[in-house]
Amino acid sequence: MKAPPVTLASKSAARSAILRGAGVPFATEDSGVDEDVIKTQLLGRGAGPAEVAAALAREKALAVSRNRPGLVIGADQTLDFEGRLHDKPVDMDQAAARLRAMRGRTHALHAAVAVAREGEVLWETLSTAELAMRAFSDTFLAHYLEADAGALLSSVGAYRLEGPGVQLFSEIRGDYFTILGLPLTGLLELLRREGVLIP
Repeated sequence: MKAPPVTLASKSAARSAILRGAGVPFATEDSGVDEDVIKTQLLGRGAGPAEVAAALAREKALAVSRNRPGLVIGADQTLDFEGRLHDKPVDMDQAAARLRAMRGRTHALHAAVAVAREGEVLWETLSTAELAMRAFSDTFLAHYLEADAGALLSSVGAYRLEGPGVQLFSEIRGDYFTILGLPLTGLLELLRREGVLIP
């Protein structure tokens, strides 16, 4: 029996790399979802960062699944610091300010995945990781900002754990793939059940 096609409802290079590394065959399509509008509506109703991640993952999967056959994977990640949602920094000054604010403190990353088919959600999950930043020096911060400048603005936390950003932390509690933005183990189990991967 031929495996159903799989589409990642995202142009995220990081999420594509995770799926490729795991051996998942897939295509990509931008969901076209206006994330800012959805975030504003949800936050206005009192939703927390975790709820926002889950809702955006669902909306992305549903939007693409209405036009594409097979399984559609939607994903989103939010940064929760002191109970507030923080978006990707808009420039290096904001990235530096965010890292200084989180220095010596703990924040959470919420990563959500939803899988839809023909406009209906089949499966979804939400995973949270907690990360404690060490009290790094201003000298280290300046060095880090220069060393990883090309990638900082593409991450909600202004760091990449798979790069020099790992040096920012004193303790990490949670799943590695959650931190990268695509909780993987439950998703792989679903893909095995659906005949995409060998059981």
